[in-house]
Amino acid sequence: MIEAGILLAIILMLIILILYAWRRVAGQHRRKLYLWIRIAVISSGITLLVFISTYKFMNARRLQAFGEIVPRVNTTRPAVALTFDDGPVPPYTGDILSLLREKNVKATFFVIGRNLEQFPSLGEQIEREGHELGNHTYSHQRMVFKSYNFIESEIEKTDQLIRNAGHTGEIHFRSPYGKKLFLLPLYLSRFQRKNIFFDIEPDSNVMASANQIVERVLAQTKPGSIILLHAENKNRLESFKAIAGIIDGLKLEGYQFLTVSGLLAVEDGTSALNSHAAR
Repeated sequence: MIEAGILLAIILMLIILILYAWRRVAGQHRRKLYLWIRIAVISSGITLLVFISTYKFMNARRLQAFGEIVPRVNTTRPAVALTFDDGPVPPYTGDILSLLREKNVKATFFVIGRNLEQFPSLGEQIEREGHELGNHTYSHQRMVFKSYNFIESEIEKTDQLIRNAGHTGEIHFRSPYGKKLFLLPLYLSRFQRKNIFFDIEPDSNVMASANQIVERVLAQTKPGSIILLHAENKNRLESFKAIAGIIDGLKLEGYQFLTVSGLLAVEDGTSALNSHAAR
């Protein structure tokens, strides 16, 4: 539990520093009289502050301890990336692929390794039809308070499954539940891998209707947006029903749909009009 140890060390360091400062200010008699009260009050306050800050930091979409986090791409070009998390799962992934084929749109699927291992043909179909597979870890556990070896295994095992499905380019990564602290970003930074987040998550409210999801996307989308949907689940029918409206609405506004690789290439100033792009 290295990350828990880091947090404990931070708490202890802050307590020691504040007690030292207090001792310098307070008189000798007052210091002895209120020593344990001061320790209890300071410890409680600092612990609460550290845990609140840790929670905020763990969930921040634009900040992480190491490496690069990408919630959206900085571009003026009307292009977006449509991404799906948590598959592949039949029949939902197949239904999404059929719809994308009908709409002539390419997308990125951040897959769970154990699902891809169970349904490898769906991963192969995703790649064969010009979409992109991304890594969403093997077991979809929160990658916080885990050992470095566990994180490494979760990512590398899924990488291999993605390679087996036919993916030959860079494998992009997205952390489950959007969580990260120290060790996951450290691992990613060692291999110059970005943590691909999102700036639009219209179905975070599982009770949202398809129309509400579409409205949120159309209202919030801007050039370079990364849209996250959870449509590969029996409980996410409204998300699936929203896909067509999202695509039609954004196309009417002049947006082009790219994979994550294609969208990142736009930011890099290189051509994104390749097999991963569709108008």
